[in-house]
Amino acid sequence: MPNKFPLWKNIIILLVVTFGFVFAAPNLYPPDPAIQLSGQSGAMQIDAAVLQKVEQSLDEAGIAHFAGESDGEALLIRLKDIKLQLRAKEVIQATMGGDYIVALNLAPTTPDWLRDLGGVPMKLGLDLSGGVHFLLEVDLASALATRLESDLEDVKAALREERVRYRSFELSNNQIVGQFRDVEEVARAKTLIRTNLRDLQPQSQPGQNPLTLVLNLSEIASREIEDNAIKQNLTSLRNRVNELGVSEPMVSRQGKNRIVVELPGVQDTAEAKRIIGKTANLEFRLEASGRVGEVFDFRNPKGQGPDARLESKAVITGENVTDARASFDENGRPQVSITLDAKGGWQMGYATRDNIGRRLGVLFIEFKTRLEKSIDENGELVLTPVPFVEENIISLATVQAQLGKQFRITGLEQRESSELALLLRAGALAAPMYIVEERTIGPSLGADNIALGVKSVAVGMALVLLFMLVVYRGFGVFANIALAMNLVLLVAFMSLLGATLTLPGIAGIVLTVGMAVDANVLIFSRIREELAAGASIQGSISAGYDRAFVSILDANITTLIVALILFLIGSGPVQGFAVTLSIGILTSMFTSIVMTRGLVNLVVGGRKIKTLWI
Repeated sequence: MPNKFPLWKNIIILLVVTFGFVFAAPNLYPPDPAIQLSGQSGAMQIDAAVLQKVEQSLDEAGIAHFAGESDGEALLIRLKDIKLQLRAKEVIQATMGGDYIVALNLAPTTPDWLRDLGGVPMKLGLDLSGGVHFLLEVDLASALATRLESDLEDVKAALREERVRYRSFELSNNQIVGQFRDVEEVARAKTLIRTNLRDLQPQSQPGQNPLTLVLNLSEIASREIEDNAIKQNLTSLRNRVNELGVSEPMVSRQGKNRIVVELPGVQDTAEAKRIIGKTANLEFRLEASGRVGEVFDFRNPKGQGPDARLESKAVITGENVTDARASFDENGRPQVSITLDAKGGWQMGYATRDNIGRRLGVLFIEFKTRLEKSIDENGELVLTPVPFVEENIISLATVQAQLGKQFRITGLEQRESSELALLLRAGALAAPMYIVEERTIGPSLGADNIALGVKSVAVGMALVLLFMLVVYRGFGVFANIALAMNLVLLVAFMSLLGATLTLPGIAGIVLTVGMAVDANVLIFSRIREELAAGASIQGSISAGYDRAFVSILDANITTLIVALILFLIGSGPVQGFAVTLSIGILTSMFTSIVMTRGLVNLVVGGRKIKTLWI
């Protein structure tokens, strides 16, 4: 019986091979090491003068560079030596100062025709190509203080509703402290709070004034608030990372109050620093009358405006925002269109209904860190991150009518409006976060890992190729061609899918190389058995492929299930290994069964051969 594929099968094999080479080709064009510079604020312009200053600083430091370019929002300058990337960053940062974000980057060199086809090189993980690493600390004390402020208002409202008379209630040392004129009123207040506000626990201390009521959050409530603050911040950070389009990021909790963010293979690290590092919120407050309230700076696109005094209590906060979109108003000015939840819409409507004619301020609260220089006992310079809060009024407008669930904020630059919309859309932070550690891992640190990874793949593949040639001779050549094509297809699919290659991923490739020939070993062994049993050459080839197929399919399905489980329950490196292994299993099924049979049919099929070189 002749072994021949119909024309359409041969065309499919040819198309798959072409696809593999085209989409694996971008990996032959390594990116150039580069430095990217952008402003701390979206309103800062990065023009030709800034580019000239940066190039001059690199020239004075003797760092070779080329192809500097600026688009008004950021500049990118390529370097000729990757080993000088960190040095170049230090030089530029020292020259430009703290108003600019200087970040390591990788500038693509893929030809335009490949990029037009959608071809992109594989993204490398933090351990191979570098990236951005943040360690953020969540201010849990602030989360508890915010909850106590809310509970304080609830306590006052509950006591007024039940006509329980008190002298004062205020926050003091993370406690709610109330003063009364009558012991009976204290007892009534305790009963009411135990019934309606169960998270608050009245405290009695030796020597305490009987007319004083001290309330603390229960231990269970405090733990729940802290856990919810961490979870909310994790969700917000993941949403922000998704807005950045980062592939396979790692956002995870570390210890009680810290969050680790790793962004491997990021192309725009400056944008990542600005969005991930910026922890901001909005508060809407009515303008205060007289000398009550708090004074804040008023900031507008043209610079600083006059100070304004706002009430201490916020009408709503960013937590009430369900959607935020950057757009333009009827005069072409940037604006942010905001939609509130039901509670926020009611609060806004209630506050503005009786305050038409008063001004409503939008307070932008940003939690930042600055580096303070000091000298340690060894005389070395030490940079210590110090958190601080920056509060500015970004909009102060007269209330013309009662507001509801939807309204807009104006007075921002276009880029600032986009960033503000992104931060609000990603979700409000339940508590402030401060960057306590920031590392930009340069590609040079992963060079040794890449070299060792390539060497391990090469050695493993060479041994497999040699084994197949020695044991299966001519058919070993077919298997080796298919094995090489399997590697090409694996790289092509990982590049096309945007998967990130890590060191465990390289281990998955090495494992795939070894597993890819398992199918051919089973097929070729079956062909030998058929020949030994006296079957014809063409019949043995056909029976070898047909009868070994079920065993091959079962073995690969079970391995694929394991890889899927690793991906679902694992994280970070384990997921990278699972992705590589899964893609490798699928590509090896095609190359080992379909492609090798196509080659065998092309060379041997339909011919009268006395001896099969296997």
